[in-house]
Formats: sequence, structure tokens, C-alpha cells
Amino acid sequence: MAGHIQDRWFKTETDSTGKTTRTKTDRHGTGMRYRARYVGPDGTEKSKSFPDRQKRLAEKWLAHIEADMSRGQYVDPKASRTTFQQYAERWVASQTTDIATRSAVEMRLRLHAFPYVGSRPLGSFQPEHIREWMRTLESRVAGATYRREIFKNVSAVFTAAVDDRVIQRNPCRAASVKAPKASPGRVRPWTSERVFAVRSALPERFRAMVDAGGGCGLRQGEIFGLPVDEVGFLTGWLHVGFQVKLINGHPVFAPPKGGKVRDVPLPEHVGRALATHMEAFPPVAVTLPWIKPDGPKVTKRLVFTSHDRGACRRNDFNTHVWKPALVAAGVIPKPDPGMRAQSSREDGMHALRHFYASVLLDAGENIKALSQYLGHGDPGFTLRTYTHLMPSSESRTRKAVDGMYEAAGKTQDGPETAQAA
Repeated sequence: MAGHIQDRWFKTETDSTGKTTRTKTDRHGTGMRYRARYVGPDGTEKSKSFPDRQKRLAEKWLAHIEADMSRGQYVDPKASRTTFQQYAERWVASQTTDIATRSAVEMRLRLHAFPYVGSRPLGSFQPEHIREWMRTLESRVAGATYRREIFKNVSAVFTAAVDDRVIQRNPCRAASVKAPKASPGRVRPWTSERVFAVRSALPERFRAMVDAGGGCGLRQGEIFGLPVDEVGFLTGWLHVGFQVKLINGHPVFAPPKGGKVRDVPLPEHVGRALATHMEAFPPVAVTLPWIKPDGPKVTKRLVFTSHDRGACRRNDFNTHVWKPALVAAGVIPKPDPGMRAQSSREDGMHALRHFYASVLLDAGENIKALSQYLGHGDPGFTLRTYTHLMPSSESRTRKAVDGMYEAAGKTQDGPETAQAA
């Protein structure tokens, strides 16, 4: 055993003849008697104290520590006393993801984890604490998909703590802890009648946004950040290379989501709608920081701007422009006086992308091309999202099988029964 147990109530003295005797120390009978001491992997001495008559427990604890070190599973007891909030804040600050993602993760932890489990030491977590927190989360956060994102962030903190050898196990991965299930809802695309009804209900300044979203599949931020020189009226292509996003309330220019710069076909009618819009509302040069609020300044002549000729802000636009148009088009009910319009996530501007996908699939476009036009990193994700919109799959199946029978000279009643010899 590399460590040792110190008895702080007695000390061993050697007299001039070499004889050793045990004598009481000044602290005999007071405080913890035994101190288990060892040198940790970092070269510093660690210890833990035990009361009188618990020397065997101290030896057992020390043996356990040394066994963990030999297996490479050692966890510094002092480090495990770090609270969840203390460690999580350091973890968020060390992330190399884009600033918008870090801000979103920090907000989820600050609002939905720190108030409930933030003060608990990491080493004290048991699966029951996670289950209790999840029950609280379920009562306070309605959206299953959002709860799942919060849970994933909390679990990622514990995983990092395991990697850093602050704790041995991630309590979120215990068999008795079930992650919130993703929302099972399917995408239900708008009809063309609804799309054009909302377009007509928008102020004239913003109507062509519907054409960019429903006719080219652009996201809201990509519509806000569309520069005029990215619209290829002559080539028939629209380049998607920028978006306007909010970082801690500050608008910035940034690459599209996931850095998926892409080119999408520019339909003739959409090009005509954008040209008509720019005649009525000439593009405006807008200067914003690049990627983060303190980033270098970038200037772009934007196709769409706000009433004050600046970059459109998501929250203001949704509240004061988009939702009133939904009300006017009969998509959501008119709110009572002094009340806000009801929340309708499925009817946000993202519905235009779903409409675009449904139109292309209905026309027979393949999933790989659609995935590229939408800026998805994985065609499999596109397939999982929109597979139920692929038109007449059952009709194609019937036609294929019927064609086989017809080619073989069979009737539609099925194969002829073979006659026994």
C-alpha cells in the first residue's frame, strides 16, 4: 500500500537506547483520530480523516483509492465537490462551437438546470436526483423536443466531468433514467392557398420573403441576410452564403446554419418577385459584425430590410409582422385585446421550407438534391423528416407489381394456380 494511515492520537518516540514507545499526542481524545494519506496522480498529497475505532474503514477507503489509480479510474475527492453549476460554467466557456450555439446551451442550463441542481456537488449525484429534476422539468417545460435538448446539455456536462475524472459515472446514463422522447409530430406542410394568403396579409415590404422561403427553401435568417449580389437573375441560381442571426440580442452576419453554403435553383417566378420587390424597395447597405458582436465589420447590400432600413431582427419581425399576417390569413385566431397572439411554432417562417420541400417531392425531385438545396448535412435527415411527403409511394408500388403481372400475362386477380401433375 503506497499510502498510509496516520494515528493522530498517538505518536511513536525513540529513546537514546533505540527503544520505541507510543505516547499520547496533545490532540488525544479530540477530533478525528485517523488520517488516510496518499499521493495522487498529480503529485500532491491527499487525505481523508476518520473517527476513533474506524481504522479498518480508513484502510478500506485507502485501498479503494489505490485500486482506482491502478485501473486508471481515479477521481480526486476534492474535485468531485465542485458544484454542477461551477463545472458547467467552465465547460460552456471552453466549448469551441459557434457563439450562437454556446449562448443557447448557456441559456438552457441557466434557466432549467442551475436553479434545481446547480448547487449540488458533482460527486453527490445519483440517478434519483436526475429523475427528480426531470419531473420538475416536465412540469415547467411543455415542449418535449426542447426538454430533450436541455437533457442532452446536462448529460454532456456530466460526460465531460467523467472525461476529466471529476466523477466516475454519468448519472444521466443510468438504466433507470430515460431521456425525454423527441416530439413524434410529423411535418404538415402548408397548402399553396395558405402560403399565398399569408403573403397577401404581409406588408408589401416583406411579401417577397415568402417567395424566397417557399420558392427557394431559405431559412428565416438566410432571407434576412440575402445580399443582392447573391441573386443570379441571369444564371438562374441563388447563392446562400449569409444569414442574420442574434447573438445575445445583437444582430451579426454569419454563414448559414452548419456552415452549409449552397446554391439553389432560382425559379423564374421567384426571380420576378424579387426583382419587383427591389424596384419598390431598393437594397440597402447594412454593416454588421461578422459571427460575433465584437467581430470585424462586414457590409452587405441586403434585399430585405426593416422599416428603419436596418437588418431585420427575428423577434421583432415575428411579433410585429409575421404573427399579425397569420391572424389576418386565418392561420391562428385573433388574440383578445391586450393579449399576444398564441404560440404556433409549426406556423413560423420555417413552414415555408416545409412547403418548398413538399412541392419538390411532389414534382418527383430526389432526396439527395432536396437535401442539398435545403442545406442539410445529411440526406438521411431529409429523408426522415419528409419521407411521408414523398408522393404516391403506395401507388408506385401497386403500379410496379401490376406491371410485373401484366408483363407476365397474368390477370390482376393474382397468379394462376399451378395444376398438379
